[in-house]
Amino acid sequence: MKKHIGDILKFTVFVSIGIFFIYWFLLKLDADQKAAIWESFVSARWGWVAVVMLASLVAHFIRALRWRLLFKPLDHCPSVFNTFGSVMVTYLANLAFPRLGEVMRCAMLRTSEGIPMEKSLGTVVTERLFDVLLFALVVLLGFLLMFGSVKDFLYDSLSQKFSTLPTLAAIAVAGIVILVLLVVAYKLFHQKLLKFKPYKKMADLVAGCIDGVKSILHLGPKSTILFITYSIAIYLLYIAGGWFILQAFADTQDLDFSAAYVIYLFGTVGMMISQGGLGAYPVLVWQAVALYGIGESTGLACGWLLWGAQQAIVIVVGLFFLVYFSLLKGKKHTTAIEPNTCTVK
Repeated sequence: MKKHIGDILKFTVFVSIGIFFIYWFLLKLDADQKAAIWESFVSARWGWVAVVMLASLVAHFIRALRWRLLFKPLDHCPSVFNTFGSVMVTYLANLAFPRLGEVMRCAMLRTSEGIPMEKSLGTVVTERLFDVLLFALVVLLGFLLMFGSVKDFLYDSLSQKFSTLPTLAAIAVAGIVILVLLVVAYKLFHQKLLKFKPYKKMADLVAGCIDGVKSILHLGPKSTILFITYSIAIYLLYIAGGWFILQAFADTQDLDFSAAYVIYLFGTVGMMISQGGLGAYPVLVWQAVALYGIGESTGLACGWLLWGAQQAIVIVVGLFFLVYFSLLKGKKHTTAIEPNTCTVK
């Protein structure tokens, strides 16, 4: 009961944040600005919006192929169709409640393939750990490249608060020194700190995460390379979606791929702070393109179309598979579904 109350509270908070963003920015817009945003919608090249939807669908499909690889060491071979359907139900469920989808996709695979929930959940944890690591690398790469407009924006913003700013070289040296100090501190005090329960729990969690990521290397050389290739393809498609939506507007079609990279980073933050990115995602995409001198009406239209295209695919395809799995579950009462196993070579 407490868990359900907690989920409801989380859902209410995240949706409220999204609604607040929508209300706040609509309140700031006058009639002329709203008309300009609507005009941007109408004048958009909707063919490119369709391309965004296709890119999003392909990214989800590749994610399903990648997830499927993790079942090979477990002696299970779920079908591509059912694995893809389970992934789409994941995203649909996450629109309602955060992290509900991770449990739902395991339940869907149990229904369709007979794979035990505990085995599926283990693969989901491994996949998510790898995603966190890869996303951290994507963010780090963004900071290292520090695209011109973004770098100027950050520098100007920080210089208003601080009279002097360190150079990139100084920041790099400071980072290396801090890293060395942390390694030395770990070597000297790790065993002593294990006596404290909070530290031990944290250490066990980190160790578990490392083991989870390492388990990908046990897939075999070909599967490991394929897993990494799929992962790179997924993130490239996420970023490409931003570039495709830029092509939908005359004001943004000349922006290069670096702008799409920034859109992805800003948009991901929007997905984190509100349920499904509602309200926050379009606003942050607008802020991203504003760094390149794009006006408010085009920026907001760009954000809403990018968000809407991605969510439309999730809702339509996710609902289809939800109905499919529901019918399959009903059929299961009359026909037992045996686990779909395979021999790992």
